Amino acid sequence: MKTLIIIPTYNESPNIEKLINTIYSTLTNKEFSILIVDDSSADGTYEIVQSLKSKYDTLLSIQRPEKLGLAGAYIDGFKYGLNHNFDAFIQMDADFSHSPEYLNTMIEYLDSYDVVIGSRNIKGGSAPDWSLLRHIISKGGSIYSKLILSCPINDLTGGFNGWKKEVLEKINLDNIISTGYVFQIEMKYKAYKNKFKIKEFPIVFPDRRQGNSKMSKAIFIEALINVIRLRLNS
Repeated sequence: MKTLIIIPTYNESPNIEKLINTIYSTLTNKEFSILIVDDSSADGTYEIVQSLKSKYDTLLSIQRPEKLGLAGAYIDGFKYGLNHNFDAFIQMDADFSHSPEYLNTMIEYLDSYDVVIGSRNIKGGSAPDWSLLRHIISKGGSIYSKLILSCPINDLTGGFNGWKKEVLEKINLDNIISTGYVFQIEMKYKAYKNKFKIKEFPIVFPDRRQGNSKMSKAIFIEALINVIRLRLNS
C-alpha cells in the first residue's frame, strides 16, 4: 500500500531533521513517502528539508507562501497525494508528540480499516506530560464534540490519524468548512457519518520536545463554536 506521511511545519527547525531521519530508520521495509508542507518558516525549516532530499529520494515538500493554517496544510497534502496515486495517508505533527514508533502499527491497521486514530483517550493511551488545564481542554473538547455530534469516537481532536484514499474522496476535501484544530473533528465526523470502518488504538502523547505549541485559548473557543456549526450543517 503506497502511503504518504504528511507533516505540516512552521518554524520546526529544531525537530525536523531528526524526525525525518527517525521515520526513515523506523519504516525501512514500507512503501511510503514523506511530504513536508511548510508555511514559509522563517527559521530555515524548509531549507533543512531540501538538504535531506539527496539522502532520501521519497522525501517530498511543498512550500506555501505564508502561514495559512493547519487545515489548509493537510488539505493541500491530501490533494497532492490523491493526484500522485497514493493509497493511504497519515497525518502527524513535526514535534515528536506523535512518535514515529507507532507508524508501523498505523500502516498495518490501514490494511483492515478505513480510518485509524492514534488515541490518547482509550485504555492504554495517555498524555503524561500535560498540565491539568491542558488535559481539561483536550479531553473536554473531545467529550463535548462527541456529545454534540453523537459520534462514538473517543479522540476526536487528536491529529495522529491514518486515512484510506476512498475516505478522502468520499468526504470531498473541497467541502471541508473548518480551519485550525476543529478540522480534525470534522474529518473524523464525516468519515463516521459515511459509515467507514474506524479503528482507535492507544498512543502515549508526550509534550513537544522543543519549540512552542500552536494551541491557544482563541483556537479552543473557535473549536467549540464550529462544532455546533458542523452539527447544524450535517
